[in-house]
Amino acid sequence: MGESEIFDRALRRKRRDRAASRYEGFVREHMIEALHERLQGVTRQFRDVLDLGSFGGGFDLPGATITRLDAGQAFAAAAGGIQGEEDMPRFPDASFDLVVSAGVLDSVNDVPGALALARRALRPDGLFLGAFLGAGTLATLRACFSAAESERPAARFHPQIDVRAAGDLLTRAGFALPVSDVETLHVRYASIFSLFRDLRGMAATNLLPDPQPLGRATLASAAREFADRADPDSRTPERFEIIYLTGWAPDASQPKPARRGSATASLADALRAKRQGSE
Repeated sequence: MGESEIFDRALRRKRRDRAASRYEGFVREHMIEALHERLQGVTRQFRDVLDLGSFGGGFDLPGATITRLDAGQAFAAAAGGIQGEEDMPRFPDASFDLVVSAGVLDSVNDVPGALALARRALRPDGLFLGAFLGAGTLATLRACFSAAESERPAARFHPQIDVRAAGDLLTRAGFALPVSDVETLHVRYASIFSLFRDLRGMAATNLLPDPQPLGRATLASAAREFADRADPDSRTPERFEIIYLTGWAPDASQPKPARRGSATASLADALRAKRQGSE
């Protein structure tokens, strides 16, 4: 593990292998459904697809050959794919016309690098579609631990990317026509332990280096805080903020923004005429 890396790669592989035996896929399934909806608005056909961070599979596209890659050996084997890190070179340039990534970019060490590699793996005018959990996710759980560990807070939560930064990362990676948007998914839990179970099944628990053990007193306090935030039916709402990314590998056929200074009308003149017309 490099000194500048955010996440422990070996621990990430271990957690993904553990999750493979009790996989909880409702968040990723929601992401995949939304990615398919975005594909419905694209008129072209995709023949060679890369599922980057495949878990055990789940993303399918009729008529396409799908190559699946996951950091966990168990997930890769279950998907009939290969094991590999999303931010490390794996495929020759211009190998695919579609790359999808659902549910993993929030735990990748080098997100700009992973996006740049995805762009390089695409053929000209190839499409990248991504979805991951971004800023605001697990707001309730974060608040509970903040209250439980107010005197000596521990690093238990990953840094998160917001939707604006996600769009900037697409541009930085060299994608054309970048778009980022966010959707909030609300889930209600009977207890903090039900939420923990889902997070383990999603391989979404703490991957920071040298995680501090969770003591019984802290856990009990966090559980009380979680229960205190419950609705009248004794269920506590939690948020999953899903960020969606769309970007195209550059190609000469794509629309280009107008050259700076090429406008034939003045914006100031147009606004002045509008004001005069309303008087």
